[in-house]
Formats: sequence, C-alpha cells, structure tokens
Amino acid sequence: MNVTWTDSRILAPERCVLRPVLDARAAATPDKVFVRFADGEEWTYGEIHRRVRRAAAGLRALGVRQGEFVLTWLPNGPDALTTWFALNYIGAVYVPMNLAWRGRLLEHALQLAGAKLVICHAGLVARLGEIERSRLRDAVLIGSGAPEAIDGLAFHAADALDIEPPDDLAPGQPIMPWDTQMVIYTSGTTGPSKGVLCSYLHTASTALVLDAVGEADRTLVNLPLFHASGTNTVNRMLLRGGSIALVESFDTRSFWETVRRTRSTCVTLLGAMVPFLMKEPPSPHDRDHTLRFVTMVPLNDDAAAFGERFGIEIVTTFNMTETSWPLVSERNPTVRGTCGRPRPGIEARIVDENDCEVAPGAVGELILRSDRPWAMNHGYHGDPEATARAWRNGWFHTGDAFRRDDAGNFFFVDRMKDAIRRRGENISSFEVEAEIGAHDAVREVAVVGVPSEHGEDDVLAVVAPVDGRQVDPAALLDYLRPRMAHYMIPRYVRVLAELPKTPTQKVQKHLLRADGVTSDTWDRERAGIVIRRERIA
Repeated sequence: MNVTWTDSRILAPERCVLRPVLDARAAATPDKVFVRFADGEEWTYGEIHRRVRRAAAGLRALGVRQGEFVLTWLPNGPDALTTWFALNYIGAVYVPMNLAWRGRLLEHALQLAGAKLVICHAGLVARLGEIERSRLRDAVLIGSGAPEAIDGLAFHAADALDIEPPDDLAPGQPIMPWDTQMVIYTSGTTGPSKGVLCSYLHTASTALVLDAVGEADRTLVNLPLFHASGTNTVNRMLLRGGSIALVESFDTRSFWETVRRTRSTCVTLLGAMVPFLMKEPPSPHDRDHTLRFVTMVPLNDDAAAFGERFGIEIVTTFNMTETSWPLVSERNPTVRGTCGRPRPGIEARIVDENDCEVAPGAVGELILRSDRPWAMNHGYHGDPEATARAWRNGWFHTGDAFRRDDAGNFFFVDRMKDAIRRRGENISSFEVEAEIGAHDAVREVAVVGVPSEHGEDDVLAVVAPVDGRQVDPAALLDYLRPRMAHYMIPRYVRVLAELPKTPTQKVQKHLLRADGVTSDTWDRERAGIVIRRERIA
C-alpha cells in the first residue's frame, strides 16, 4: 500500500512507530544514554538497538510473526524493556500481564490473548501449571531457578532471545501507525478485565501531549510496564529523544535517593504517592535533587504544598488506558481538584444516560472523541460487545462521572462502574466478589471501596454466610491469598445476615458504601495481618 502523509492529523511512521524511531535514534545519537537501570547499568541508544535486534531475531526463530500477540510476564528491568521493544521491532503485539495475577485472573488473560508464547520470569511460571492455558504452548524463562515441568508447555532458556540477527529483520509488510502496538489489560470494572487495543498512533498521541518534557530530560519510571502509565512514560522519552531511569516500583523511603542517583528530572506520581512523600519528615535536603516536573494524578490537596516544599512544577491530567490524555491542566493549577480542560484535538462532553449534554455543575458521564484517527483505543480485544458499548454514538464512553464549571474546568466525581482504586491499582469488585463467592461458607458478597487514610480506597467485603455456617474473616483471607493479587485482598470484612437489595434483588452497594467501616467491621490491619506483594527473586 502506497501512503502519502498529507493528512497532518496522522503522524508518519518515523514519528510514532517504534521500529523506525528506534533505528533513527540509534543512527543519530548512538552514544546518548537512553536508560539507566536500578543497579546503575546504563544503555545508550546504540546499545539498546543492538540488544533489541538480537532479541527480535530470537523471537523470529521461535516463530513469532508480524501481527502476532505475545504475552510478557516480567518485572521492570532490562528484560522487560528489551522484550517489549523487540516484539514491536518485528511488528508483533506486546501483551504484558500483571505480576500479581494468578488463578482465574491469569486464566482469563491467557484466554483473551490467545497467545502461543509467553516470555516469563522463572519465579512466576509455576502459576501457569495451576490453570487452563488456552493456546499457550511455549514459555521463554527469564531469571534464575529451574521450575518443574508443566505438561503441554515447552520451556526455552533466556538465551533463545539473544542470537545474532540477520542483515534483514524487516517485517513482511511495513509497520503502519494504525497497526496494533500493544494490548494493555484493564483491571476490570463491571466484568472481567478487558484487553485494550492500542495502536502506535494511540500511544504516540498519549506520549506527545506533554510538551514540557524534551530530549534533555530523564523520566523516572517507577510504574510497571504492564500499565499504560509505565509504557506511556517510556514511549514519551523514546519519541522525544530523551532518557529514562527504570526501577521496579515506587518506594517512599528511597524515592528521593533514587531521583538523585539517577538524576531524573520528571516523574509521574499517582494516587497515594504524594501523601506518602508529604508525610515524610521535612529535611534541609528537600530541594536537593534534580526533579523539576511532576505529573500528579489526581491533583490532591497536597499539590501546592508539595510543589513549594520540593521546588517542583506540577501538571495534572485525566487519562485511561483507552484514551490519550484528553484532559490536561496548565502548569501549577490553582483550581482545587481539577483534571484540567480538553487538550487541542479533543472534544469532551458530560452527558446523561441518553448522551444528552448536561449543564455546567451537573454530574454526568464523561464522553470523548478526537479529531485524529486512531488517537484512542480501537476496541477491546475479543470483546465486540464491550467495544460497541464503549464507542456508542461515535463517542468513547469513559464510565466515569464528571462535572465541569463555568470556566470549562473538568472535575472527576466518582466511578460510574464498580472499580476500586487502591494505591495506584484499579480493582474490579466483580473479580474480587467472584473469588470470595467461591468460598463454601459465603452465600453472597458485595465488594466496595471505602476511603483510605492514605487517599484513594481500601477494599471492604460485605458477606452473608451460608445458613448454619459462619465466616471467619482471618480464615477468609487465608483462603484468598493464593487465589488473587495481593492488592485485591480486602482490608475490611463485614458479616451480615442479608445484603441490602432492591425489589429486583440487586445488591444496593450505595448503602454499603454509605455505611462504610462500621463498628462491627473486621479490620485486618488492626488484627495485625500484613499482606505485601510477592518479591520475585
């Protein structure tokens, strides 16, 4: 297909497709550092280009072809970054998975992707032996350890992704801006997790919104590469010709030391990260760092004090995996709680249940559209019904309740769906309820978010026991630990004889939210039960 790039709305491949962008950076600035890792190792553009080509050749040798979906299951680090880039380099689709997944969540992700290959940390692979694996047949194992064999799954050593590339590694067809670059899983809201189809134009449109960050900057990436927030920051710096510091995760105590050691200039801080940092004792060294710019989501009450204390400029935004930073604020916004205003090229409306626009000050659902084709998601993989619901009437429906003021500022009000957000992770109440409901002593369950002292939500499970049975909250948590991600496990458990229902027998979750943490609610933190994420050796 011959394409002339006369439509200014469409970015040419050299501006948005990973392969030509990486080739150009390696040719123009081979000695410039692109990434610094947690252990201090640095790779230049030339070095990452070399490693990506070797990994791409390995993927080809394993049978991966252009357009094929390939799962990755790796912690932040050299292998996760190289694998992502190598997949896109040959036109394959990057499909990363949450490290905390196990059981039904993991099984659902495999079924949805339909992938034959996973690049997996050796410390995680045993979980694959506990579930149905759909079409999965091969696993490249990264990291130390020799896991037990799994029937029907062939293991390959890590060096399978490190072979000398042929002179010609070109895909069969040119990789186009509207081709699928990655599938990022949502946390699930009114149902199981969905796989968001993200084109190169989608991810580039997201990455290039922030013009305050350029080739001289280094962004600290402490968000996982299976989240859009992580991939977006990496992609931004690649497209801008800057650099990143890639670490495993956010840690309050070591945050500023990491900033100083990596000489990072920018970072994204989500949810409770800002309150955690603000609660650290003030220090004479609070401004002794290289950080100059923070993307803060949401813009909380600590924003102005945070900027003043640490000498940092702040911007806020509203985004979803499905969108591309549609709402953005000015620098150092002064309007309390704002998400900003629609950026150039975006139309945003707040509507009622019939998609009719509501008046300023009224609450409704935020819907969006872009004047650039492919600038937002092009559907949910394998779920045409969910795609049709979301893209109703030519607009993308966020499922989030918003209001706007007379000046045009947009404000997030609440989730219209049953998602819970805890310390940067979106949690589907549907998925938590499915696991709790499988316990033989639980007749029915409703899961809601309740305010946390750290900001965002904590998880409250309200259960009704089977007649003649009792539910022991501590025993329930023991049951859940091997079955779900650590961040999904409820902090609070309340036991009721019956859950409140409508005349049509739907649970009235709004009443449970309004009740919140009652005097008869069990609190695992008060009980001294600590649940942390599993460290991968």
